[in-house]
Amino acid sequence: MPVHHVTTEAQFKSLIEENEMVLVDFYAVWCGPCRQVAPLVEAMSEKPGYAKVKFVKIDVDELADVAEREEINAMPTFKLFKQGKAVDTVLGANAERVEEMVKKHL
Repeated sequence: MPVHHVTTEAQFKSLIEENEMVLVDFYAVWCGPCRQVAPLVEAMSEKPGYAKVKFVKIDVDELADVAEREEINAMPTFKLFKQGKAVDTVLGANAERVEEMVKKHL
């Protein structure tokens, strides 16, 4: 399943409410580590074991209100939502920790 780029607050709310599990990659286009980890997260989104997880990206500069409400202070920040509620967070470009976080909640 491809990574979806969220461009509106309504789209973000809808995704986390309508999907069992959502992994949100809060990133910025100017963030080098964000660009480095992106292909690894993209590859993870295509693994059959993660079919239940919706993978999304949010540009913190484009959706600053969402980033502020979700208390995003560093990029990248990966936040996992389960049944509409934030359940876990990984700060930084550590794809291994992101994968461990997702596995823990499957």
